[in-house]
Amino acid sequence: MCVDSLFGNVGLFGTATRTNTLLAIHMLGETHAAEIARVLQRSPSRIKDAIDSLEQAGVVVGTEVGNARRVVLNPRFVAKAELESLLSRIGSNDAAFQERLATLRRRPRRSGKAL
Repeated sequence: MCVDSLFGNVGLFGTATRTNTLLAIHMLGETHAAEIARVLQRSPSRIKDAIDSLEQAGVVVGTEVGNARRVVLNPRFVAKAELESLLSRIGSNDAAFQERLATLRRRPRRSGKAL
């Protein structure tokens, strides 16, 4: 099931993918495109396009960490507090999205550990 159908933010920040990407970045903190693509069940290229447009708008910033490009909300964005408040409110109303984020594995498994 696509996240677009989970809540009604059809295109609050331009497109549904862009809005959901921004919400995922807010809820995950520092993240990368592949992780967001897994959560939103979208192709990584669509997520990268959404991140690029959010970065051009100055809403998020990215940094290179090894081969990955990590993104966070821009701490210098003029309306960061208001944006975080809005995104928190939107995210708190969607239990299915929160559950999907909670099951996301964010650190590596110890080598040799049984699955």
